[in-house]
Amino acid sequence: MNPLKPIIFSFLTLLLSVPAIADDSTDAFSYAPKVNGTIRTRWEIEPQEGESRFQVRNARLSLAGNIAPEISYFLNTDLCDRGKMKILDAWGRIELGGGAALQAGQFRMPFGVDPFRAPHNYYFANRSFIGKQVCNYRAVGAKASCAFSFLTVEAGVFNPTTIGDHETWNKKVTAAGQVIFKKGEIKAVTGVQSVMVNDVRANLIDGSIGWSHDRWTVEGEYMHEHFTNNAYKACHAYNLFANYAMPVQAGIFNRLSFQGRVDGMTRHVEDAGRNRVTLGTTLTYFRAKVFADIRVNYEKYLYRHNAEGVQGERDKAVVEMVIRF
Repeated sequence: MNPLKPIIFSFLTLLLSVPAIADDSTDAFSYAPKVNGTIRTRWEIEPQEGESRFQVRNARLSLAGNIAPEISYFLNTDLCDRGKMKILDAWGRIELGGGAALQAGQFRMPFGVDPFRAPHNYYFANRSFIGKQVCNYRAVGAKASCAFSFLTVEAGVFNPTTIGDHETWNKKVTAAGQVIFKKGEIKAVTGVQSVMVNDVRANLIDGSIGWSHDRWTVEGEYMHEHFTNNAYKACHAYNLFANYAMPVQAGIFNRLSFQGRVDGMTRHVEDAGRNRVTLGTTLTYFRAKVFADIRVNYEKYLYRHNAEGVQGERDKAVVEMVIRF
C-alpha cells in the first residue's frame, strides 16, 4: 500500500468537510478557507521515433486560509504527478508588522523566478532547464521576509535532505535568499542559494528581469551553479521568452496567445548540455479566477558536443489541457 494514500485521503476529507466559517466582524476579513485545484493533462509525441504517450502531469489540490488576519496557512498536494502522489507544501506564516513575516514548514526555497511558477501559471507545457534540471528545490525549514514599497527581501534556512525525509538529524543546512524589485511594468530579481547535490555543496546565483505591458510579457533569467572541490563542472543556464496575448471570440474561448522561448544549459551533473527552441500557442477560456487552456508546443533540442538526448528530452510536440478552479 502506498504510504501516502492515508495522508491524501485525510487531506481530501478535510477539504470536503471544512465549513465556510462566518465572520461576525464588520471588516472584510474572513476565516473561510479557500480551495483551489489544477488539472493538467497532455499528449506528446517524438516525431522522429514515432512514439507518443498520454500523461496526467498534475492534479493539484490546495487549501489556504487564515486563523487570524496576521496568521495564514497553506496545504498543497499533487494527487497525480505522472501517476505518483506527492505532498508539496505545508506551511504557516505569521505577519509581524511593518511588512515583516515569518514562514515555517515545507515549501519552495526563495530563489529563482521560473522555478517558482505553479503549473497553472506556466507559459509553456514544459518548464525551462533552469526550473526543472538546475533549480527545483522544495525543502523543510523557515524563512523571514520583509516587504517595502517596491522591494521584497526574503531569506531562509532548510534541511539538506529531501522533502520525503524529515527524520534525519543534520550537521549541515541549506539556505537561500533573494531580493525582488517590482515597480510598474518591470520586475527584477536576484538571489543566492546553497544546497547539497549528491552530498556535494553547490552554490548558485541568479538574476532575472521581466517586463509586462498591455498584451506583452518578456522575461530573461540567468543562473550559475558552482560545485565545491570541483566535484562537477560549473553549470550555466539561461531562459528567455516572450508571450503575446489578445482577446478573441472563438466559441467558449476568449483569449489567444502566442509564445516563443530559447533556453539552455551547459552540462549539469549527469545531464548533457543542450539548447532548446520552443514555439507555442494557447487558446484560453477565462472567467474571474477560473480558466481552461488548450496549449500546443513544439520543442526543438540542440545538444552540445554531439551528445544524444534521452527519451523525453528530444524534439517533440505537446498538446496540453490545463483547468484551474
